[in-house]
Amino acid sequence: MTAVHKSPAQTQSPAETILIVEDEDLIRMSLKTRLERAGFRVLDAATGEEGLKLLEDRYIDLVLLDYKLPDLDGLEILRRIRGKHPGQVTIMMTAFSTVDTVVEAMQQGAYTYVKKPFEFPEMLEHIKRGLETTRLRREVARLREESEKGDQAPVLVGSGPLMADIEETIQRLNEAGTSTALILGESGTGKNVVAKRLHYTSSRARGPFMTITCTDFSENLLESELFGHQKGAFTGAASAKPGLFELADGGTIFLDEIGDMPLQLQTKLLRFLDERRFRRVGGTNEISVDVRIIAATNKDLAALIRDKVFREDLYYRLAVVPIRVPPLRERPEDIPALAKLFIDTLSKEFHREVIGMTPAFEQALKAHDWPGNVRELRNVIERALILGRTEYLDVDDLPPDLGGKGRGGAREPVDLVLGPDGLDFEEFEKSLIVRALKLSGGNQTGAARLLHMTRDQIRYRMEKFGIDLADI
Repeated sequence: MTAVHKSPAQTQSPAETILIVEDEDLIRMSLKTRLERAGFRVLDAATGEEGLKLLEDRYIDLVLLDYKLPDLDGLEILRRIRGKHPGQVTIMMTAFSTVDTVVEAMQQGAYTYVKKPFEFPEMLEHIKRGLETTRLRREVARLREESEKGDQAPVLVGSGPLMADIEETIQRLNEAGTSTALILGESGTGKNVVAKRLHYTSSRARGPFMTITCTDFSENLLESELFGHQKGAFTGAASAKPGLFELADGGTIFLDEIGDMPLQLQTKLLRFLDERRFRRVGGTNEISVDVRIIAATNKDLAALIRDKVFREDLYYRLAVVPIRVPPLRERPEDIPALAKLFIDTLSKEFHREVIGMTPAFEQALKAHDWPGNVRELRNVIERALILGRTEYLDVDDLPPDLGGKGRGGAREPVDLVLGPDGLDFEEFEKSLIVRALKLSGGNQTGAARLLHMTRDQIRYRMEKFGIDLADI
């Protein structure tokens, strides 16, 4: 196959693969040359059998298939492709475009057809639309695979009546098949866990579960992330892109921080909830999808409605039966079970053999009011596992505000290397990395969390400074 050299203006990365099955050499080679210049990886075959063999050997993003071939009928090839490669996007090329031919080709799985002779720009537009469909199908398949193998219904930890009420509400909402749900609660209470349980115990469990936080994007970008956009819809929209509503078809979208969604987008979301269809940004076609919307917020929506920054009709559309997740201070009886869960899961991550916690450690946890809720508890357990040295977490492993001595805080001070020109920052940074690795027992993930870095940033600096774990 000819090597593909892409110009800076070409945007396929990595190059998408197109298979041309065409017996007329002039058409096949002309198409191949022009598609390669456009930045695609191109394979070609002069017969149907050769084309089917190439499909067996590698992944093909799109097939251009001639209707009349010397060995096999194009419709027969379509039938074989559909049987072995369901979902394969195939464009039929034909000089015999009768109504019956077109209808049969579409019935056999053709994405569309192009009548010969054709102009290359026309063909290129069909190819671009077909590849967009390929990308969408691939992303949905990936999400479904992840859902099936990796994501299961999380357990709501807690034996008290408050968590039992939430479990019962989840069951009733799923039995009723509601298309919306609203989760209320302070920051860090675990609203995302409740949302996942709503999804993975529902009839949509095999569909995608996709999360987006409304505060992570500007208004325009948030609209594009949710609803997708057409090419040229705004500056930088070099190609069309499906949004989460399309990618989550058959599943659930979790809209976190819904109280911060701009009013214009609230209107568009309300329209979708009423009509179950939407338009991409810059688009004119109506797109229908089957998506459940779960929204969450830590804000007082009633106050936002009074201030006219949140739509009252959207609130009632979402809050059929609102779920309130209580703060940790209202369910202290659940703190030991949550702490044990975090000890079990995080000790495996940090390769620590920790059996449990001492009574003093547990009592200190119960006495705290947990303004950061479950998220704060998890961080405290994580810190104790990194700094602790025994098989039971003890009160000395807690930070001072929880009654601990802040173990690890005064040992092995970091040296500041002052040269004739002042502080040697690289030596100081290296000392910090070494210190964090020692405190975390050589665990790079733990060291990264102590320094508020990513694991990749720690690894990069270890290589940069020549830090060997064997010397830690």
